[in-house]
Formats: sequence, structure tokens, C-alpha cells
Amino acid sequence: MDMTLTLNNGVEMPSLGFGVFQTPPAETVEAVETALRTGYRHIDTAAAYGNEREVGEGIRRSGVDRDEVFVETKVWINDYGCDATLHAFDKSAGKLGVDRIDLLILHQALPSRFDLTIEAYRALEKLLADGKVRAIGVSNFMPGHLDDLLKTATVVPAVNQIEVHPYFQQPDVLAANAAHGILTQAWSPIGGITFYRDGGGGSTLDDETITKIAVAHGKTPAQVMLRWHLQRGRSAIPKSTRPQRIAENFEVVDFDLTEAELAAVDGLDQGVRRCPEPGDITLETFGREIPEA
Repeated sequence: MDMTLTLNNGVEMPSLGFGVFQTPPAETVEAVETALRTGYRHIDTAAAYGNEREVGEGIRRSGVDRDEVFVETKVWINDYGCDATLHAFDKSAGKLGVDRIDLLILHQALPSRFDLTIEAYRALEKLLADGKVRAIGVSNFMPGHLDDLLKTATVVPAVNQIEVHPYFQQPDVLAANAAHGILTQAWSPIGGITFYRDGGGGSTLDDETITKIAVAHGKTPAQVMLRWHLQRGRSAIPKSTRPQRIAENFEVVDFDLTEAELAAVDGLDQGVRRCPEPGDITLETFGREIPEA
């Protein structure tokens, strides 16, 4: 199976990325360095994670040529607005230590100030036209957000990064992305969100259906879930700071799930979100200033 996906503007992106959400800066350098030496060539971070500088340092320490690493980061809502978003690029590129970012996306829709969301995306379009980024996109955009954005956008987002795992699959968003030619990229692809949010739901790693499939293939439940994403045509961004898990999550190319197994995982959706509703994001409740350095 080809481990790259072609975005709607022709740019090729490794389908399996390495995420650093909630990875403390002190652990990020080693985690990124380990991931790249393991074989990952796609690193996903965000201005709001507070570890872009360490991601850049991990890339440099890995010894992997910069041109071989697909770097993705996100603009936070405090930096929405055309000029503010153009400056957000400068902040992120400076911390990462790069001249060009491979994929730059808006971290959230800002429904209470969607005018700022539109202006922020206009800035991404300018950065794309100027060659400062290779592709642009969004994250956590619901179908209505996409429709409203596309009323004025001149470039269709290449990616919409959303929460997708067996217990929360967001079929309406998957369908909207597909209808617009937008690649779905899964954050929390193995359901890690179920471990630290209240509300129950259990762990996907202990799910009977997933475990049975894993045993049949001599793989782990995490590997089965990542393979499910890839065979369904999605990009997936697993994260870990443990070398063994980093390597395990990367070893998903030597087996195939059957259509029956894929359908069985499809059938596990509980439809319950355990993160903030994208429609509830406001500057008052979720705003945070992104430092210059």
C-alpha cells in the first residue's frame, strides 16, 4: 500500500504522520527525533501546542534532510484576521526554523467571529500564492463551517483535520470533506481521547471487535485502527513519546484488513463527542496568546 496521499493541489503527503499534541516541550525533541529515525516523514504540530521550536530542533537532530520531512502546523484563533495570520506564519516558521511550511491549517473555526476565520483563510491563500506554504487547510470544521468558508474561498482546503476513531467517526463531516475533495486527517486516530475525558465509553484498545481482528493478524489493536484509517483513505496522526509505541504505530504496512473487518470497525461508532463542540469555540473561552518566540 502506498504510504502517500495526493492532496487536491497535487502535493504529495505521507499518509501517516507523527503528532505532538500534549507532548511537553522537554520531551518533544527526543520524540520527533525518534519518530524520524523510525521512518516517519510527516510531523504535525500547532502554535497552540507550545512545542514548535522543539519540533524544529528534533527535525534537525534527526539528521533527516529537511526536504524529506513534511511539516504541518496550525494557526490558533487568537491569530485570526488577514494580517494577524500572515504574522502567525512568521512566528511558526521562525520557531520551526524553516523557510516554508508544507501544510498550514486553521486550528478551529471561530463561529462567533467567522469574519475573522474568513480573513485568516484569505491569508493562507496568499501564503500559498507566495510559495511560503505548499498546501493549506482547516481543522475541526463542521459541514456548515466548510460551506460558509467556501462561499468566499478561492482555494478549496486540502485537508480537514478532525477527531476520528472507531468510537467517534463523524460520518457527516467525512461525507462533506469527500464532497468538496478535501482529505480527512484523523487526530486521536486510536481513540486516545476516551482515556482522559469524562463520560465513559471505554478504551478502544480493549474493544472486543478490534482485539479479535488484531489477534487474527498478529497485530496490536492500535495497529488495526491505524490500518483501518489508511485503508479508508484517510491520513492519521498518532502520537506517543515512548520509542516502542512510536515504532509500533509505524508498522502498519505489512497487512491488510478484509472488507468485513473494515466494516466491523465502521460499526463501532458511538457518535459521542468528548471534546468541546466546534460550534462552541470562542475567543473568550478558548483564547490564548501565541508568543512571538
